[in-house]
Amino acid sequence: MTSASTYGSVFAPGLFAGQVVVVTGGGSGIGRCTAHELAALGAHTVLIGRKPEKLQAVKDEIEADGGKASWHACDIRQEEAVKAVVAEVVAAHGRIDGLVNNAGGQYMTPLEAISAKGWEAVINTNLTGGFLMARECFLQSMNKNGGAIVNIVADMWGSMPGMGHSGAARAGMVNFTETAAIEWAGRGVRVNAVAPGYIASSGMDKYPAEMGPMLREMSKTVPLGRFGTEAEAAASIVFLLSPAAAFISGSTLRVDGARPQVRMGWPMRVADAKAQERAAIKPFNGFHRATTPKLFTPSEGQS
Repeated sequence: MTSASTYGSVFAPGLFAGQVVVVTGGGSGIGRCTAHELAALGAHTVLIGRKPEKLQAVKDEIEADGGKASWHACDIRQEEAVKAVVAEVVAAHGRIDGLVNNAGGQYMTPLEAISAKGWEAVINTNLTGGFLMARECFLQSMNKNGGAIVNIVADMWGSMPGMGHSGAARAGMVNFTETAAIEWAGRGVRVNAVAPGYIASSGMDKYPAEMGPMLREMSKTVPLGRFGTEAEAAASIVFLLSPAAAFISGSTLRVDGARPQVRMGWPMRVADAKAQERAAIKPFNGFHRATTPKLFTPSEGQS
């Protein structure tokens, strides 16, 4: 069991001792959770995001738990800002051992209603920004010292209706991951991706309230019968950063409960509550500071 003040990581204590790992989008959701786990394992986590107050709050949490963290405000869509913030991190710590390209965002709308400005905003956030962060971490540190990069994408296999701009960006990031893995391997840099499926994250609270009923029903389309936890996504990221993944590069690890395998004509056999208590698929809730998204709380009601 996880105590009220300790991250319940499955990885060895001190695994990342002495390492500096940058986490973009570290102020909330999967990024916040990953930053906590890395810090609990000995890393100095560098939080990157646009909102200083959120980054400071996570830094305070990590330090209260005995870890090390710092933060830098940056809009990763701005090339010169990315160059400057990576230079600041290298100047402060001497190197960057890992990068978690987690920052992202999108909004629900059909393709025909997406403006050029809206399309570009989502592409720049989910693809261009991740490229810029990875390129600068490589140029300013990893090409000399090696390192590991994990790009966070999404479950976009087979289409992403209602979020076509995000699907295009995420597919591009998967291809970027594969290309960077080839081009940067000679410098001792591994590049992988994690594709979370339906994760019960604070990011869900950004969607309009009227989407609540639909979001609550989505678990019925997942063969494992539930939403994933932030800690399950974070553990996958931490694994790919770790020495245990030393021969893994150019891969995308899906964390989605087999949802993309659902096929028309094959009966859905969703795991019921009893099945979900079995060790093989029981939810992993290692994050001691995790909070339930508001749309899943009783006060929100069930429509």
